[in-house]
Amino acid sequence: MTTTTTAETATTPETTTPEPTTAVVDAKTKTLLRFATAGSVDDGKSTLVGRLLHDAKAILADQLEAVTATSRERGFLGGEFDFALLTDGLRAEREQGITIDVAYRYFATDRRSFILADCPGHVQYTRNMVTGATTADAVVVLIDARNRPTEQTRRHLTVVSRLGIRHVIIAVNKIDLLDYDQTAIEAVEREVADIAAEVGLESPHIIPMSALAGDNIATTSDNTPWYQGPALLDLLETLPSKDEDTADLEPFRLDVQTVLRPQGGLAPGLDADDFRDYRAVAGQITSGRVSLGDEIDVHPAGIRTRVTGIDTADGPLQTAGAPQSVALRLADDIDTARGTVIAGAGTLPPARKELRAEVFPFTSEGLRTGDRVLVKTGTTTVKGIVTIETKRNLATAQTEAAEVLAGNDIGQATVKLSAELPVADFRAHGSAGAFVIIDPQSGNTLAAGIHTPEETA
Repeated sequence: MTTTTTAETATTPETTTPEPTTAVVDAKTKTLLRFATAGSVDDGKSTLVGRLLHDAKAILADQLEAVTATSRERGFLGGEFDFALLTDGLRAEREQGITIDVAYRYFATDRRSFILADCPGHVQYTRNMVTGATTADAVVVLIDARNRPTEQTRRHLTVVSRLGIRHVIIAVNKIDLLDYDQTAIEAVEREVADIAAEVGLESPHIIPMSALAGDNIATTSDNTPWYQGPALLDLLETLPSKDEDTADLEPFRLDVQTVLRPQGGLAPGLDADDFRDYRAVAGQITSGRVSLGDEIDVHPAGIRTRVTGIDTADGPLQTAGAPQSVALRLADDIDTARGTVIAGAGTLPPARKELRAEVFPFTSEGLRTGDRVLVKTGTTTVKGIVTIETKRNLATAQTEAAEVLAGNDIGQATVKLSAELPVADFRAHGSAGAFVIIDPQSGNTLAAGIHTPEETA
């Protein structure tokens, strides 16, 4: 078989003008999928994201023309179109040729709307990858088929495994540089599947592709006749999102941001008599739904009461759900403030003064046993003391005893709190089980943590 170079397979997009308002208009009626991309430096992640945006017609004509001109000026593969320039918008990224920040992209196809978190690939910025993947329904992890899985690949797969990401897609990229050799490509797929199993990922989707040539991106490729799965875009359009699966199943929860006692002007939908006695707790619904008449539990008051009003800037509602921001009027006058947690009756997790958690340090100094910190979850911040238990050896997928976690380590820790908090199990309730660890002197974020009470070290 004759070797085909990347330049020969690359395609220059036509500079047709897509509808710039499609994503905005259709997003109101389409289902939404949040997904993130991750990969080592030079695995082709920016090119993949650029290809996705182009094939979804989410790029305006003037941007296409500018990137086409820049590609020619730089002599990219003899003047071919550089899809990476569609996404590497930061000047520092363009100068260094690496992605260093999480960039959020919004686009839509005829079937679905998307929020894409384009995460950095360099090991120095793994913390940004944690940030971008935390709220994702799916994560696409890229691998350069020539280089096979690397330590950073294992790190990324470990992160998405520990974060409990529901759908993991492993993109074996640059298969054109292996001349579409089935034996070589499948060898890489087996190797990465073994690593995924080691770190606890169940049934990841593995797709052979070439982001630059467009193989198995928007449509399945004739160059991989043995591959019987969907193209990447088809898979993203059909994966169930967390909102679709669990929006009406998760318990109601709201972390109070403030208590409203208006001093002037009438609230929408209220008359003067109502307004004189108006008192409501305001915040964003983080999960589930609430309706008029629902019974709720209030922490830390330990009182059960009933919802008598649901107010928004546009007027009162009969029912509301995540992620709406609302003001709730309650049947009883309960002492509440910022940090109060409100949940459906009987659904509050037990309040505890100790969290057992998977920890992802964000700074080069990392974390060590005995560190005195601030712990922020929801709208509550309390003091805490950290005890490091183990860290994960990314080369072996095993845990090792440790007292220090460096900047890009992943490990287990116990955090003792100064006050009891109703922190949920992250694996079951997502954001209600997440927290950040803060330096009390500088205010810098030291680490992210996810509460995993049932796991052993």
